[in-house]
Amino acid sequence: MKRETIDLFNRIFKVLEPPPDLALSQWADKYRRLSSESGSKGGRWDTSKAPWQREIMDAITDISIEKVVVMSAAQMGKTDAFLLNTIGYYMHYDPCTILCMQPTLSLAETMSKDRLMPMVRDTPALRDKINEKSRTSGNTIFKKAFPGGRITMTGANSPTELRSRPIRVLLADEIDAYPPTAGAEGDPLILAGKRLTTYWNRKEVDTSTPTIKGVSRIEMEYEHSTMEEWNVPCPSCGELQPLEWGNLTYTVDADGEVQSITYACAKCGCIHSEIEWKDHFNEGKYIAKYPNRKVRGFHFNSLASTFFGWEKIIKGFIEADQALKKGNVELMKSWVNTELGQTWEEEGESANKEDLLKRREKYRCEVPEEVIAITAGIDTQDDRFEIEVVGWGVGHESYGIVYKRIYGDLKQAEIWKNLDEFLLQKFKKADGTELRIVCACMDSGGHFTNKVYRFCKARTARKIFAIKGKDGTDRPYIPKPSKNNREQAYLFTLGVDTGKSLLLQRLQIEEEGPGYCHFPKDENGYIRGYDEDYFKGLTAEKQVLRYKKGRPYFVWELTGETKRNEPLDCRNYAQAAIEITGLTLKEPPKKAAGNSTQTPPKRGRRRGNRSGGIT
Repeated sequence: MKRETIDLFNRIFKVLEPPPDLALSQWADKYRRLSSESGSKGGRWDTSKAPWQREIMDAITDISIEKVVVMSAAQMGKTDAFLLNTIGYYMHYDPCTILCMQPTLSLAETMSKDRLMPMVRDTPALRDKINEKSRTSGNTIFKKAFPGGRITMTGANSPTELRSRPIRVLLADEIDAYPPTAGAEGDPLILAGKRLTTYWNRKEVDTSTPTIKGVSRIEMEYEHSTMEEWNVPCPSCGELQPLEWGNLTYTVDADGEVQSITYACAKCGCIHSEIEWKDHFNEGKYIAKYPNRKVRGFHFNSLASTFFGWEKIIKGFIEADQALKKGNVELMKSWVNTELGQTWEEEGESANKEDLLKRREKYRCEVPEEVIAITAGIDTQDDRFEIEVVGWGVGHESYGIVYKRIYGDLKQAEIWKNLDEFLLQKFKKADGTELRIVCACMDSGGHFTNKVYRFCKARTARKIFAIKGKDGTDRPYIPKPSKNNREQAYLFTLGVDTGKSLLLQRLQIEEEGPGYCHFPKDENGYIRGYDEDYFKGLTAEKQVLRYKKGRPYFVWELTGETKRNEPLDCRNYAQAAIEITGLTLKEPPKKAAGNSTQTPPKRGRRRGNRSGGIT
């Protein structure tokens, strides 16, 4: 055989020779180049700079593993490590059909333009794989063809793409943000997963930051996996352990700046600095709770990050904790999701009756000095009115003033006159200052709707308004009023479930200050009405998670202890009334020196008595 023939066959066999085995992390270290669009400085990829990513990346290209689940904190490099690297690997090293699914089509477009194509542009091994210039290539923003395969970018809200041609690799990003159904087709993740069935070497990668416990898709996927947690060794004893927020300690100076930060070993108790712990991160590994399961699932939090320091996480917690004490739970919920990579468990679905009973205190005056304005909520029953008068201080700190029942026949004028007289009365502070009810919301449901409309219309100047409640946590609490009724009275259709959720948050605040709810004790023959029955009614309902057509939503249901929920409704209406006024509940300016009456200093946490007033 001639030498030229031998060389020809050698070249042919060289082309046909299968590529050497390369794990995803090895491929990325060898070929991947970072783009400036990824938020980095660009340059060569180096997995050792993010050691928590290596095992996950290698599991993705392990032929024996069909599915990989990643539940993690945000801003931890998921997109580059587990999506873009995977796309690049299969484009260059193992061509096939790929579907990359984002929560929406607009996010898929952004992913294609801002992340995928810059990677192709800046990675030499991929640069010639996608022909963007040829008109005959068939490439679009959402579809990219390359030798031996193609990649489709789509949104979970696009049922057409989810049921089209078979794919071998499915990359599902931020699955907790997916809609419950793609049009009328069903669950988008299940629809996309069905397209994998024709391939023996199929691969599915699901990633997301978690959201609400019991609703989170990624949590459900993770709980059916190996459940592997990122562990690092102690600088002293060398024992592997997960990084947990509870073992982190820090100090804050008078200006609110974070000072010393240390972390205690869960095994030996030794305390080390952040730098000392991070020096050992490359020795970390994932430890599985269920090692024999087929689906590999991984979890890590932001303490594992080498991209930023622990001070950033601590500052986020301090801000969220301060907001939580004021009744705003959203910042803490976001912090738990995005920093700890954990689901948020809705706490206190109903307020605790016994805790609220113990909270009662003696005002030693009819209205505490801190009250700026007074409102009322009125519930209409067939044989009575139930009314609560509530005082409001700085930052919606509230003070129950009196809870009253007025009995009578609502068909007769006398009980309506009694109600009017009650709402006209003045309430006194210890210094003699008199306050009137600035706004009241009156329930128009039941058998006396038109009478309520007439009563309220005649008292519009006093801001006594008819209301009706509409269920649903997606409804605005205080919408624009209408006059579409027989009496042409102003009618507010309140989102009562939204109001109850706000009230629940405030009832759970334990420190006096913005949002805190005060309740009075009876004293010196003055019956306030805040007895055990009141608190049974105030806590008569709980917030419950339900599902409809796969979509989670919250509803309010009776707890079962009592069916009498009028105190809850009255407080909700009084709370709506202060919102309707639009008053700015801020600390009043201090009066000039020499004036006999001065604004009292803000008190700290205190239970028991208040000075002055009724004797």
